[in-house]
Amino acid sequence: MSKTSKTIPDLFPTYVVGSLPRPEWLRKVILDRRDGLIEPKAAELLFDAAIPSAIAMQERAGIDVISDGEWRRESYIKVIAEHVDGFKSGLVRSLKHVVDDPAVVGPIKRREDLTTEAASFLLSHTSHRAIVTLPSPYILGWRMWKEDVSGDAYATREEFMLACAEILKAEIESLKAAGIDHIQIDEPWLLLLVDPDHRERVGITDIDYEIETCTKMINDVVKDAGDIETSVHMCHAHFARERYADGGYEPIIDALAEINVDRFAMEFAAPESHGVDVLSRFPESKILGLGVIDQIDSNVETPEFVIARVEEALKHVPADRLTLNPDCGFSPGAQNPMDIDEAYLKLSALSAGAEELRKRHG
Repeated sequence: MSKTSKTIPDLFPTYVVGSLPRPEWLRKVILDRRDGLIEPKAAELLFDAAIPSAIAMQERAGIDVISDGEWRRESYIKVIAEHVDGFKSGLVRSLKHVVDDPAVVGPIKRREDLTTEAASFLLSHTSHRAIVTLPSPYILGWRMWKEDVSGDAYATREEFMLACAEILKAEIESLKAAGIDHIQIDEPWLLLLVDPDHRERVGITDIDYEIETCTKMINDVVKDAGDIETSVHMCHAHFARERYADGGYEPIIDALAEINVDRFAMEFAAPESHGVDVLSRFPESKILGLGVIDQIDSNVETPEFVIARVEEALKHVPADRLTLNPDCGFSPGAQNPMDIDEAYLKLSALSAGAEELRKRHG
C-alpha cells in the first residue's frame, strides 16, 4: 500500500537536491579530516564558520527549501561511515574506478548521529524550510558491501542493507525531534538499474528482484516517518562533469507508486533521461520534483529555459503536484570539483523561472 498522496500548498516551490560545490579551502579541510591531518573538533569549527555562507547563497538565489550544502560530509555515501563503526576505508572502487568507498568489515553500530546536529545548525541559521538527505540502504549495500571483506560481518548484501536501515530509521527519529521539514533518501542506483552496461559492470541479472529489494529497503526506512515530508532522489550519478549511466525511467516508473514517500526528485534536464514522456505514467499519488537544471553543464540555464522544461512536464503532471530542483546535487562528494558561483547562477535561474511560472499558472 503506497503512502497517501499530498499536494503542495504553493505552486512550483524550489528545492536543492542537497550538495553544493565546496570552496577549495573547505574541500581541503574535509580531506585533511579524513586523513587525520586535522582534529574533527577543529574541522567542525571551520564548518560552522563556512556553512552560513552556503545557507545565505541559497536564500539569495531564491530557493524555498534549502540544505547546508552537505559541506560537513566527504560524500553523500560516506556520511554513514563517518559516524558509524564497522567500516574500513578504501576497499571498494566505484564510479568507473574513480572513487574509493569504505567497506563494511564488522557489525555496524551508530557511534553518533549522522546528520541531526548538522540539521539543527542549519535550522538555527535560516527561516526557510530545510531538507536533509540520507543514503538509501540499497545503495549502501551495493557501494559498501564486498563479499571477500564483508562476508564475515554480514553474510549477504541484503543482510547488510537491513542493518543500515535500522541506523537510518534511528536517524529519522532524531531529525523529526530536531524539527527538520523534509527528509530525502538518496537512491541513484534505482535509476542506474535501467542501464544494461551498469548491470553488466556490477553483475545484476534480475532487474525485477533489484527493484523489489530497493523498494522494500526504502519503505523499511521511512515506515515510521509519520507526517514529516519525505522524498527519494534518483539520478544517473556524476563525477567531474560526466554521468555514469544512461537510460530513461520506463523500467522503473511503475514501481514508484509502491515506494512510500511523498515526492520523487528526478533527473530530467539531462539528455541521459531521454525526455519527459514517461511522466504520463508517473503515479497520481506522488509529488514530482522535476529536474530542470543540468548541474554538470557549465552553461547556465536561463529562466526561459527552465520554464520551457516545466511546461513540457505539465502536459503529464499537474502544477499542484510539481516542485522544481536541479537534476542532482552539485557536488555529491568533496572530490568532485564544481564551481560555487556557477551553482548560484543556476539556482537563481531556477528561482526566476519558478516565479514566472507562478504568474502564468497561479
